[in-house]
Amino acid sequence: ISTLAPDTPVIDQAYSKLSNSITVEWRAVPGANNYMLTAQDGDSFVETIVKNSPGTVTGLKPATLYRITVRSINSGGKSQPSSFRKVKTVLAAPILSVHSPSCDSIAVSWKAVHMAAGFSVSLMRSDGLGRKLKQNTTNTSLIFTNLDPGTLYTIRAFAWNANGMPGDDFTYNQRTSPNTPVDVNVAFNSGALRAVVSWMPSEGALTYSVTVSSGLLKLRCNTSSASCMVPSLQCGSEYYVSVTAYNDAGSSEPTDAVSLKTIPCAPVNISIEEDEHGHLLVSWSSVSLGHYYVVFVKSDDGLEVHCNTSYTQCHFQSDCGFTYFISIFAYNKAGQSPLGDVFNYTTAPCCPSDFRTVFMSSDTVRVTWAPVRGADLYETRAASGRGVLLCRDTATACTLSALQCSTPYNITVFSFSEARGSNTSCAPQYVATAPCSPEIKNISKEGLSVISVQWQPNNEEATYVVTARGEAGLWHCTSTRNSCTLMDLPCGSAFSVSAIARSAAGQSLPSYSIPLETAPCCPNDLILTQVTQSVTNISWSVGRGAQTYITILESPKGQAKCHTLQTYCLLGCITCGTNYTVSLRAITETGLTSSCTYQGYSSSACCPSGVKLYRLSNNGIRVFWQASEETINYNANLHGSKGNFSCTPSSGLSHCDITKIPCGDVYTVVVAPVTDKGPKLVFCPKKIYS
Repeated sequence: ISTLAPDTPVIDQAYSKLSNSITVEWRAVPGANNYMLTAQDGDSFVETIVKNSPGTVTGLKPATLYRITVRSINSGGKSQPSSFRKVKTVLAAPILSVHSPSCDSIAVSWKAVHMAAGFSVSLMRSDGLGRKLKQNTTNTSLIFTNLDPGTLYTIRAFAWNANGMPGDDFTYNQRTSPNTPVDVNVAFNSGALRAVVSWMPSEGALTYSVTVSSGLLKLRCNTSSASCMVPSLQCGSEYYVSVTAYNDAGSSEPTDAVSLKTIPCAPVNISIEEDEHGHLLVSWSSVSLGHYYVVFVKSDDGLEVHCNTSYTQCHFQSDCGFTYFISIFAYNKAGQSPLGDVFNYTTAPCCPSDFRTVFMSSDTVRVTWAPVRGADLYETRAASGRGVLLCRDTATACTLSALQCSTPYNITVFSFSEARGSNTSCAPQYVATAPCSPEIKNISKEGLSVISVQWQPNNEEATYVVTARGEAGLWHCTSTRNSCTLMDLPCGSAFSVSAIARSAAGQSLPSYSIPLETAPCCPNDLILTQVTQSVTNISWSVGRGAQTYITILESPKGQAKCHTLQTYCLLGCITCGTNYTVSLRAITETGLTSSCTYQGYSSSACCPSGVKLYRLSNNGIRVFWQASEETINYNANLHGSKGNFSCTPSSGLSHCDITKIPCGDVYTVVVAPVTDKGPKLVFCPKKIYS
């Protein structure tokens, strides 16, 4: 069974609420399954199939007059188009361009809308608070003012035509830009050279930007919180800090700049010098933003002092031999500057103390001193008009040799350190060397025990002492000139003669020794014994120093002489009855001679000659002789085993008698001169009597 096409629909009404569509209402057609809506504009048309009424044709042009028809549709086909209705689409909505030029305003603009006679724009807080603002205008822009900063607003706009028919509306959400942050606070961390900037949050602000500027340098810090840390600030700089709030509408006005002065930089161009002994002058260049300075000086023994000043130099007391560690800080309200270079300054070592000089000899002096702080090396300098002698050592003693005798020296001990060099302020000590050794030029004998010594004077204001040294002892003489005399030297002694010079500076070395030998001593005891009528024995005690002796007996009748190594001598050819002078010469090994004189010696009287014996009747004997001189008395002696007998003649006689001689014996008869000493001479000729 075939199905017929449905009836033609009847349009009740057609209208346009949107600029791109028209809505049509019709009565339902029995047997119709669908409906076709057609909107025709001249040669162009738009068709839409819908199920039932009402139906909407979309895809139309705004402000355009369309002929609207409806056809019903089922399986049997389509009905005829309905009677048309003319319907004009409403105006298109204005396309808004919205921004917030300030925190309390929103500017709205749009392009002209075709066939629009005017526009209506309304604004209201999106949260529904507050009142709704509405403006009608024929312009294409307007501004809403006195709005809340950082607040989201909903904006609705539409155009109307000449008949007052409103077109499509356009809705836009726009937030006002945030207000400028307030209560900006800058907290500066001087140690880390960074600043923390904080503020009160601004309504509607999503992010914040902190700008820290100094000249051409700009530092930025972005954050969504109400504080921000700005690192890597420079010392000695003044920064201007401002904060700007941001949201999707834009930015606030930056805050008024807040001045941030950082800590000063560490002072530079630091100079350290000893402007005078015991005072350190520390100076430096001024630094930007430095209000005052503090200089810390710490010595290597741990003691620390400081100086607070608004100037660029400080004075400190210093001691010799110390190392000082010097650091300088600049200060302002922001705090202390960073630590700069730490300088060390070592003062010159102290001058040696307990300075002592000890002369080892006239050309050598030993200098000692106490060790001093800071000294690595010592230099001893001995200066005279003839030159300078130097001695360097790490020890606290120095021996200066090869000095000139009898010379004034200025001896100075300087201390050295590797860091500072020499302490040139050490005071010298005046020292004069001992006198020069004299040179003995001549030794002469002024007398038996008197020796004159002469030397070359080679010192000023010196006293010379001459010493004769020998086994016999020491003998001295003293003089300030060029000679002196040694008195009472013992005979027969060997001496070594030397001289020294003495002065306040000391004593010279002794001169070279000159050997001196005094003449030998004369023997104290000399004994002469007549051995025979012509021979005399002389003996003597030892004369000290003598090696040989010469003895001489001398008379007008002749001389008897003997040279011997012994202490005795036999002298012959002595004339009897003669007075002799006795002399002896003691001679040393080197030939020095002492002439010794003694008491004169008289040889014994001459023995008588022509001695004859005559027997007497009474067992006696008469002895005759011939006298050598009439003045000599003789004595006749008779010696036998039965007794000794003698007789002495009367003066002038040359015979005498000996009686009562025992018989039967052999006798020796000697006639000899009578001596003053009593004993008879035994060397006169003997006669035998029986």
